Amino acid sequence: MKSKTIENLAVLTSGGDAPGMNAAIRAIVRACSYYNINCYGIKEGYTGLIKGDIELLNARSVSNIIHKGGTYLKSSRCQEFRTKEGRVKAADSLKRLGINGLVVIGGDGSFTGAQLLYKEHKVNVVGIPATIDNDINGTDFTIGYDTALNTVLRAVDQIRDTATSHNRLFFVEVMGRNSGEIALNTGIAAGAQDIIIPEEDLDITALMDSLNKSKDSGKTSSIVIVAEGSLKNQTVFDLAEEVNQRAKNQGYDYEIRVSVLGHMQRGGSPSCSDRVLASSLGVASVEHLQKGYSNIMVGTKSGHITAVSLDIAIQKPVNQNHKAKLEIATIISV
Repeated sequence: MKSKTIENLAVLTSGGDAPGMNAAIRAIVRACSYYNINCYGIKEGYTGLIKGDIELLNARSVSNIIHKGGTYLKSSRCQEFRTKEGRVKAADSLKRLGINGLVVIGGDGSFTGAQLLYKEHKVNVVGIPATIDNDINGTDFTIGYDTALNTVLRAVDQIRDTATSHNRLFFVEVMGRNSGEIALNTGIAAGAQDIIIPEEDLDITALMDSLNKSKDSGKTSSIVIVAEGSLKNQTVFDLAEEVNQRAKNQGYDYEIRVSVLGHMQRGGSPSCSDRVLASSLGVASVEHLQKGYSNIMVGTKSGHITAVSLDIAIQKPVNQNHKAKLEIATIISV
């Protein structure tokens, strides 16, 4: 939807941090400088917006941050913003400074908040997708995803060294509460024996058949990648114990270890791909606001910058590739 010309713009990062957020912030601030728009940085996401923790930025404010992980503006998950009263305070903070454009860098929860500001207080908003899970509708890739993939891949490669040295079966848990994107792609790239994702119900019998068949064929070590949200009523440690007991009952002996990669997946210097994506979307967000667009998310489709409504962006994405990728993983794990 079109809005009036933007003179004062603000940017915030919200929700979980993702490598490349700083590159996006930098691009937004410098695009504003290029187009003679005042740019404000909001500290700690919607929490800082409610408190009025906002500062004017210039091109030099964002020097030497493009290569850094995390977020220069810091982030938070704000319960007060979930209330109408909290959103009134947030909108008032923008009005006091004459800010009539807001760029929100984050995931679907952050975009839901941005959309409420637009609907309830007519704040012109543009979202930039930044989450390591790559689970935002309307874009091929999200900022931070490529870096997280490479972080996980390096870790799994190192785990494979010790798995091979000691003839062990490793269960490696990666992030992905509702999305198996990280697990799927790193599982294929790392040569995992099996991949367990939220999109597919765990078939413990099929898992045991796969592990036992590989062991019978002479494979002495294996890695199973587990997305954190794929085990509904048990932990990855519970799964490892169940596999151990079933294996013994079937006459197989596995030396099993579990590795939970955790928050290391969020950190680190962003990859070249994430820096380019973040820079491109940062500039695009400013240009779309400048042209009068609002209540949208900028993203990429087939290598091109696109824009979709926030209504579409906050819908659960439909990934129709995961079955094909699981089949690929099965074929090459023999």
